[in-house]
Amino acid sequence: MKRRTVFAKGNLDLRDTLHALRIGGEVVWNGIGEVLRVRQPGWSVRIRHETLTRPDALLAATGVVPPELAERNLDLGAYPAESQFSTAFFEADCDAFVLSVQPSAKMSLWRRRGEGWMFMPEGYELWSEIDRAWLHENFDNLGPVGVEQAMRDLADVVARRREATAAPILIYNLCAALPGEHLHVHAGMEDILSTRLRRFNLGLVELSQATGISVIDVDATLSRAGADRLRYDPMHLNAEGCRIVSEEVAGVLEELGLFEGDTAA
Repeated sequence: MKRRTVFAKGNLDLRDTLHALRIGGEVVWNGIGEVLRVRQPGWSVRIRHETLTRPDALLAATGVVPPELAERNLDLGAYPAESQFSTAFFEADCDAFVLSVQPSAKMSLWRRRGEGWMFMPEGYELWSEIDRAWLHENFDNLGPVGVEQAMRDLADVVARRREATAAPILIYNLCAALPGEHLHVHAGMEDILSTRLRRFNLGLVELSQATGISVIDVDATLSRAGADRLRYDPMHLNAEGCRIVSEEVAGVLEELGLFEGDTAA
């Protein structure tokens, strides 16, 4: 068996499609390996996954959790402090790297006053009263990032990763066809989610033009297949949606020559 290793730095859109989708503890989609067994017999892909809060936080990460944060031992849900401050994405020796625009489009970070480090306090509403007070007294909520800044951050992530390797970099866009949305007049709707997602998707096209990264066009892939039937909600795919996106990723990796050569497991 020949094997490639892919580093996926992102959230459920990457984990569910490439690694596995679990519903109620049951695996309903077992990742890109299911696709490769048919398309590339004799090859397997090991997915190394870490969650991502936002590219600007990834660029600022030092590999060390700030002592003040580590000492509090907070429940950060799917974004443990070790992952938030990890530099493994820039240091790992892998055959391909995958990101997504989802964190940039959806995530809001908090910045420590006076020190500048950022983190995402997921689930802070459930923290103790003391920990919630510490958050509000010492941090500023930065709010959502704009498209232009997000693309500059992603461009910096790509450039830094390429300092050490020429391995392919793939970035997922997002499906802008939202369930139940039927608009024909957009006056006064400048900030709705579907419009924001389209702006990010266009920004990713321009980033690809400038840097040569590969865009995994989730928007077009799901829309062609019938987006509403392939998702549980705007951000979460069902098993069939995961399969279709995994097929798209596998096809791009094939075009990039990832399954050529004699790399052994």
